[in-house]
Amino acid sequence: MCLNFHLTLDLMMSEMISFLLQSYPYERMLKIRKQNLSPSLVTYYKKPLLLHQGHMQWLFDYQGRRYLDLFAGVVTVSVGHCHPKVTAAAQKQLGRLWHTTNLYMHPSIQEYVEKLAALLPDPLKVVYLTNSGSEANDLAMFMARIYTQNFDLICFRGGYHGGSPYTLGLTCIGSYKHGVANAFGCQSTMLPDVFRGPWGGSHCRDSLVQTIRKCSCSQGCCEANDQYIEQFKDTLSTCVPKAIAGFIAEPIQGVNGVIQYPKRFLKEAFQLVRERGGVCIADEVQTGFGRTGSHFWGFQTHGVVPDVVTMAKGIGNGFPMAAVVTTPEIANSLAQNLHFNTFGGNPMACVVGSAVLDAIAEDSLQKNSKEVGTYMLLEFAKLREKFEIIGDVRGKGLMIGIEMVKNKDSCEPLPAEEMSQIWEDCKDMGVLMGRGGIYNQTFRVKPPMCITKQDAAFAAEVFHAALMRHLERTVAS
Repeated sequence: MCLNFHLTLDLMMSEMISFLLQSYPYERMLKIRKQNLSPSLVTYYKKPLLLHQGHMQWLFDYQGRRYLDLFAGVVTVSVGHCHPKVTAAAQKQLGRLWHTTNLYMHPSIQEYVEKLAALLPDPLKVVYLTNSGSEANDLAMFMARIYTQNFDLICFRGGYHGGSPYTLGLTCIGSYKHGVANAFGCQSTMLPDVFRGPWGGSHCRDSLVQTIRKCSCSQGCCEANDQYIEQFKDTLSTCVPKAIAGFIAEPIQGVNGVIQYPKRFLKEAFQLVRERGGVCIADEVQTGFGRTGSHFWGFQTHGVVPDVVTMAKGIGNGFPMAAVVTTPEIANSLAQNLHFNTFGGNPMACVVGSAVLDAIAEDSLQKNSKEVGTYMLLEFAKLREKFEIIGDVRGKGLMIGIEMVKNKDSCEPLPAEEMSQIWEDCKDMGVLMGRGGIYNQTFRVKPPMCITKQDAAFAAEVFHAALMRHLERTVAS
């Protein structure tokens, strides 16, 4: 493996030298981006990265500098950058058939949906393929309303379900909201956040690392869960009609900084929703495909079976594809009239998606997510004990959040300029992390699932060094 990596690295370096000779200079790239790309497309870091190549868990910039990718293209590169099995499958299909319409049959769509459906429990066996997570959640909303003949949907505050005009009603993070109507028929409810919310204790969440909050709950009892369920009931009683279309939730909130709910919350909430005639939608855009380690799907960690499951990002390892999986009954309601997606399920997407599923199984990536993710989570938890500015470390598998605070007593978010400096220091030492949370106060660690224990140790060392630099700056000032 080590030899293969270095051979690949040598080849990539020679390609990058050729790229440097042929491509625009960095400053011209930056100028073009500012002039010809939408200003809404922000860039990370003071000096934006110009990336040229990737290999598994590594990214390389235009100068050949290597970075350990802990963000995976916003939790999208599931099996590794340019994974050889996925790349080979895509190259083969490129020479055979790029695109036709799903009004015709082609082998790859039937083969893929059968393989995908086999990974879901009954009765979730009907697949509708789309191009993005926003599209998938948009369709799930549409299905819920058509099937139930009801309109109102409930979502969590802090949830992210897409940026389309329809899904923005379900996305409850202020920085994504624009000054146009977008929430008609969408009602948010209190987020059961056991770290930052009003209730939480030391045994609430399905994680090896719990909050620093204490509680006196007896075994099998969770007072925080009971309080949050009462808030959910209050939303049902006061904010929506007696009959609703449904409820959508991420098994673990992603953009909001890896927020985990009390263990029993989703099971009890699903029951309450179904009593109102609604369907339950699990948004697996970030949690699916083995990332949580213990299970293939995030909803399985809660002991529930949703009525609709949406998935994207890791489904295609960076190829634009997504899916909605539901029951035959709900799917049939959509067939009352024509509903069509031009690119959904095209030959390229299906071949790539199939190769991703094969790579997850053949490379034991769910198992790797559990083992390496557990190690990394515990290493970051050690740093929480050492540094006052780490308020919470949480997560499951290779989905980890590190919430930064001014101090553990107040839990006020760490100021943006301090967050950014730690983030920049990590990048300068060769580690790329994401950012999230309502206040952008949480580092998001969600690497390609091929990451090794050695990589995880390196990441923890770099983060430790960045925190030490922050401490030194604080003392100096």
